[in-house]
Amino acid sequence: MEKQEVIKIALIDDHKLFREGVKRILSYEPSFEVVAEADDGNKAHEIVEQYQPDIVLMDINMPDVNGIEATRQLIESFSNVKVIILSIHDDENYVHHALQTGAQGYLLKEMDTESLMEAIRVVHEGGSYLHPKVTHNLVKEYRKLAEENQSSKLSQIEYQKPLHILTKRECQVLQLLSEGQSNRKVAETLVISEKTVKNHVSHILQKMDVADRTQAVVTAIRNGWVEVFPENK
Repeated sequence: MEKQEVIKIALIDDHKLFREGVKRILSYEPSFEVVAEADDGNKAHEIVEQYQPDIVLMDINMPDVNGIEATRQLIESFSNVKVIILSIHDDENYVHHALQTGAQGYLLKEMDTESLMEAIRVVHEGGSYLHPKVTHNLVKEYRKLAEENQSSKLSQIEYQKPLHILTKRECQVLQLLSEGQSNRKVAETLVISEKTVKNHVSHILQKMDVADRTQAVVTAIRNGWVEVFPENK
């Protein structure tokens, strides 16, 4: 039997109880191992150099060196390091700053277990991952742009399902992803299993030739493949 690959994780957060909770969650998954932890960003470089984790879970707000600055320093020193930011902020400025610094993921601390584990796997495989609520905010930004500039190209796009590349079911899944739904919520909405949803998402990414669900949503919005409902609808 082939030995299962273990993803080594470093956890950097100044709240000990939060770290303990995350470690407990990750301990239920045999393919995850928390190899190191710290309570401030100034220890990130030492941890990565010593333990060589595959993924760094990095709190954004810390007293000495914050997560954004620590991520910037890590990316400069270790080109292959993969960082997922943990934050209480869903503001677009925080998200954009984190991604511009080099983070490959952005999770809100209100995340559920599924989102945390999925983010780790996606980022480890080379993709990027945004919390579903953050993805929803991205959709809102596009909606706001369309409402403020009625002459824009975006506002002129006519909604049309991408049946030339996706099946009807995949179109439904893509629509729900654009609304910020997690795999679990999509499964509940469509009355199918989470495993089936994951298979659909995988097929969507492959057919659309994008690396992750965030890129899929952005591409879908730009092409008019999903309905962007008015805010009060």
